[in-house]
Amino acid sequence: MTRSNPAALEFLLTRRSRPAKILGAPYPERSEVETLLQAAARTPDHGKLEPWRFIVLRGAALTRMAEAVRTAGERRGEPEGVIEKSMAAFADAGLVVTVVEAQKPSDKVPAIEQTYSAGAVCLALLNAALASGWGANWLSGFASHDEGFGRDALGLEPNERIAGFIHIGTGKSTPPDRPRPNLDSITSWVDT
Repeated sequence: MTRSNPAALEFLLTRRSRPAKILGAPYPERSEVETLLQAAARTPDHGKLEPWRFIVLRGAALTRMAEAVRTAGERRGEPEGVIEKSMAAFADAGLVVTVVEAQKPSDKVPAIEQTYSAGAVCLALLNAALASGWGANWLSGFASHDEGFGRDALGLEPNERIAGFIHIGTGKSTPPDRPRPNLDSITSWVDT
């Protein structure tokens, strides 16, 4: 049996994302981000394929991303209010880590398991940031699902897609906790 870690369990039972719109300076330094990425890369990865990679966005790259969101939103016919909100998520940010799902050919590991691994990387990165004392939020939105956006704004390859944008910074306030799932309504116990 492995050694228990009550502090880690307490963290997981009480963790809360911080909305990206309340995150501000200071932001983690490069070495701190590298530690968070290292923690995220310890995610389960069947076949050791590493079906994901990171793109760290800061400074002018975030302004460029906001403009790319506008282009993608107009091309898709998104409502102006939705486009503006999505643009602000980048324009007002100081640090965003893009988790890119990078599917790898495999006879043993189905594509869906590679997708699950990329999603797990997003959660691991989010939790690593929160455990380190930063505010963090995992966002997606229409741009993350737009193939042209990924290709044009981030240079993604045909086998790649955006799993999520992890915003990291200093939380300026603590939002109220939200209602959590009722375990009895979502859990079945099977003994036979």
